Amino acid sequence: MRLTVLGCAGSFPGPESPCSAYLIEAEDFRLLVDFGPGSLSTLQRYAGLHAPDAILLTHLHCDHILDAASYVVVRRYAPDGPYPPLPVYAPAGAPERLATAYGQEDSSVEDVYQFYALQPGTFPIGPFTVTVDRVLHPVETYGVRLEHGGRVLCYSGDTAPCEALLRLAQNADAFLCEASYLDGVDNPPDLHLTGREAGEAAAKAGVGRLLLTHLVAAWGSEAHTVASASAAYAGPLEVVRPGASYDI
Repeated sequence: MRLTVLGCAGSFPGPESPCSAYLIEAEDFRLLVDFGPGSLSTLQRYAGLHAPDAILLTHLHCDHILDAASYVVVRRYAPDGPYPPLPVYAPAGAPERLATAYGQEDSSVEDVYQFYALQPGTFPIGPFTVTVDRVLHPVETYGVRLEHGGRVLCYSGDTAPCEALLRLAQNADAFLCEASYLDGVDNPPDLHLTGREAGEAAAKAGVGRLLLTHLVAAWGSEAHTVASASAAYAGPLEVVRPGASYDI
């Protein structure tokens, strides 16, 4: 598998990154996981406008989905279009949420997307074996485990510490994990992870590599986050950047 980071900013686009969007490739199949604001630009830069073969949206907060609304124009109104419906795996409310975000009264986006409602379990998407489970966030949110060719990539989605996250990350070769909050601050409960909590989850799950994402640049400190994660997890770790690619 190959992971390419299209966006990694937490909660809103940062000065150097769009919001969450990650392209995972295997056997010439490309799965786009999350499609946050600004990532349609980096999709074109690092992969291509029509690169995704399927989309998985971990939850329906704006910072993880809004460019899926913009992408309607790409597939519906392309000079050589319209394109056939693209598979989208997402929480059950996704069709209505994306249609509302697109903003046309009484509109539907189901000519553009074929929706499959997520629920905890394991299923195939292209060449990947995908396992999702509910994690701890204020709305219906899924962590994701992707397996292919004996290798495992886990993506936390947005979550506070929870047992489901540890199950999904167990012995993963790479763990793409959010670290939105700073340690030592009075953070809201049951919402996000700190660097320390991301490191603790990586250590408990026995992952091979920790890739930190979803940092909120305007409110946080990357150095603080890395130091906190490193104190809890002894393996290799780094903060991801747009355009970075990783062979899993």
